[in-house]
Amino acid sequence: MPGATMYHEGMRDLQDARDTRRIADRLEEVVVRSAFTDEDRAFIGRSAMFFIATADAAGHPDCSYKGGLPGFVRVLDERTLAIPDYDGNGMYRSWGNVRVNPNVGLLFLDFEQPRRLRINGSASIALDDPLRETFPGCVFVVRLRAEHIFPNCPRYLHRMQLVEHSAHAPRPDYTPPVPAWKGYEVFREFLPARDRGEDAPG
Repeated sequence: MPGATMYHEGMRDLQDARDTRRIADRLEEVVVRSAFTDEDRAFIGRSAMFFIATADAAGHPDCSYKGGLPGFVRVLDERTLAIPDYDGNGMYRSWGNVRVNPNVGLLFLDFEQPRRLRINGSASIALDDPLRETFPGCVFVVRLRAEHIFPNCPRYLHRMQLVEHSAHAPRPDYTPPVPAWKGYEVFREFLPARDRGEDAPG
């Protein structure tokens, strides 16, 4: 039955209020897939950013931007993505949510040639993933198993141009600069030893 797993009651209520149930079911039938196409792979491979939505065990949401150099997200097979975790602010809101609720939603965007791709699925974290060593600057690897992959109409994307990639984005044979906030006195004594230039406790 079309829409049996894609739409819940709240979505159906609004579809019915706006007479969009038929087009919603048709979109699911025509554009939603569970395996990456060659075009999906190419798009993800040239993407330097994406947004991720997560929620904790009680359903409280969080949304985060993740960036790197093009190719930092890898398509491993027809349904699996590998995402490196890079050094951040240490709050671990996104990946901490994944530890208690694996359901995630990803949004890849191209602002120069307007396009967007959504990927919903379940994620898992492996601190000792064998792929970790293949990602420069990677702390651990997040693997996402795609359940729904679908493009969205890009009509409301504002056309913008990339000026330069972040100097903080990890890459081979490169040491990124230390972010300015880690030098602020208000944070310094609370940083991990590695960020204070000290040896970690043995």
